[in-house]
Amino acid sequence: MFIVSSYSVAIAFCIITMLCWGSWANTQKLAAKSWRFELFYWDYVIGILFFSILSAFTLGSFGTQGRSFLEDLKQADSGNIASALVGGIIFNAANILFSAAIAIAGMAVAFPVAIGIALVLGVLLNYFALQQGNPVYLFAGVACICLAIILNAMAFRKAGSSGNKVSSKGIVLSIVAGVLMSFFYRFIAGSMDLQNFAAPAAGKMTPYTAVFIFSVGILLSNFLFNTILMKKPFSGPPVNYGDYFKGDFKAHLTGVLGGAIWGIGNSFNLIAAGKAGPAISYGLGQGATLIAALWGILIWKEFKNAPKGTNALLASMLIAYVIGLGLIIGAK
Repeated sequence: MFIVSSYSVAIAFCIITMLCWGSWANTQKLAAKSWRFELFYWDYVIGILFFSILSAFTLGSFGTQGRSFLEDLKQADSGNIASALVGGIIFNAANILFSAAIAIAGMAVAFPVAIGIALVLGVLLNYFALQQGNPVYLFAGVACICLAIILNAMAFRKAGSSGNKVSSKGIVLSIVAGVLMSFFYRFIAGSMDLQNFAAPAAGKMTPYTAVFIFSVGILLSNFLFNTILMKKPFSGPPVNYGDYFKGDFKAHLTGVLGGAIWGIGNSFNLIAAGKAGPAISYGLGQGATLIAALWGILIWKEFKNAPKGTNALLASMLIAYVIGLGLIIGAK
């Protein structure tokens, strides 16, 4: 299987994660013109599972190092399989709330709040589980991210004072999603041998196998979580499975593409975790907020017609994020 051999390559993989995790929501925005996010989300989950299978039988099976996907799956013990499944279930609960927040509040708001919280709590959880990296640099980077979140909240409040619609429901959903999102990575990382991908301990999984099990957990839990949401949506009338099958090919393909984009980022992040450590890898990946904020501000014009001073707050937010990410990279 393919294994990252240097820290610089691991950082490059984390940057790809950042781009993927910060960009997948554009597919939801595109589909939202004619397609409810509850229906979009089914295709999104299918896209995540599809890419996990593709990567398992390609990058996870070719090469001379480590165990192949099927060999690794056969030897994985039930505890590690359960850990990756639970990670998928927690992620799905968080991501459904997060997707709802994007639909209600927009990318420029939902990403900094939800993913900012997830980054801060997630880095702390993953660092104390496996202490890799300079804690001074790491936590200084987290502090800059916290500052960026505060600046974004100030910009949002200022924009709201000009008559732009402020959705308290979107903010609450973002906060709850962020707290839940901070926990999923620890479960999937715990199912792998992060110290040795080439020769993992017996019962532990390679990142490719762990991602596949994680994706299965997302799909299985979606039959519960998303079914409930379809019947009792946060906004708009209920939808049903009949509505899903009425969607055209383009609508379904957009959702699958969104899931595949997120899945690429997730796989690359976990592959990088062996060299970078889970705290640094996760923290950099969640720098996706920077990418999403740029999409929301520059492309989707989510702060259009905001009052004077808002742009300065947004610029300060982006600078704080860049500094924070730089400190996290420098932590190892």
